[in-house]
Amino acid sequence: MQTERLGTSPDDLARAARLLAAGRCVAIPTETVYGLAADATDDRAVAAIFAAKDRPAFNPLIVHLANAAGARRLAVFGSEAEALAQAFWPGALTLVLPLRPDAGIAGLVTAGLASVALRVPAHPVAQALLAQFGGPVAAPSANASGRISPTRADHVLDPEGGLAGRIAAVVDAGPCPVGVESTIIGWPGGRATLLRPGGIPAEAVEAALGHPLARTTADPDRPLAPGQLLSHYAPRASLRLNAAVAHPGETHIGFGRGAADGALNLSPSGNLVEAAARLFDCLRRADAAGAPIAVAPIPDHGLGAAINDRLRRAAAPRG
Repeated sequence: MQTERLGTSPDDLARAARLLAAGRCVAIPTETVYGLAADATDDRAVAAIFAAKDRPAFNPLIVHLANAAGARRLAVFGSEAEALAQAFWPGALTLVLPLRPDAGIAGLVTAGLASVALRVPAHPVAQALLAQFGGPVAAPSANASGRISPTRADHVLDPEGGLAGRIAAVVDAGPCPVGVESTIIGWPGGRATLLRPGGIPAEAVEAALGHPLARTTADPDRPLAPGQLLSHYAPRASLRLNAAVAHPGETHIGFGRGAADGALNLSPSGNLVEAAARLFDCLRRADAAGAPIAVAPIPDHGLGAAINDRLRRAAAPRG
């Protein structure tokens, strides 16, 4: 299979929508990362996502929709979920909610759970394509399972960990502005819980709710939401965290002032928004050097919590 690179013209988006309607997989831009989209109601199309990514079937997918009205047709919204949807959709927030019996979502999407993960992305190209397609699409990150997430179309097509030749097309809309996956909130046990830190800081979600979020330690063999596997977002090289300086033979990724000349730096000014947007691209660049990687300490608040979550999973032992 040859993977088409499409642009963002009306003709190209119409082509992408036709491919989705035909049950094909298309990588699409969102504000967080590029997602591998397929018709969420088509069992074979969803199975093709798992096959292209070599993704474990017990790991659920996020369903992307053009608006909250479409999401309400698939899941039961409580008052807190409604408040968060009003506050953050369209945007980098995923809600895990009880699946309606008549939702018509392919069983692989939910990995057999009674809940479904839903998001309304803010990226204008994703919005236009979802509106043209007219239905829900399942869309995990458009990379081989466990590898570094893609924030550019070139990452999707990368021979190392990319999906060239495995999917029908990628819609190239340039780099993703947020750069880390969505924040995921669920209600296991009836209490609003942070299932994955992401592009919206937990502090902002807590402010919208008016109370703290619960935290959960996920079972990596039975995740409640995407992104909860112990080893995830991983480069080929080993990764050392909280490294103020590099050891001999390491490639260093800095943060803030003081990085060595010519070294990779998530944000020379110490801006966490910039660091999140650059995280996966810097990991890819460091990995290309073929040496162990060391990453500077990152403040663990706001978007820093999401960055550190991805780094810890990238550094975790691999099975």
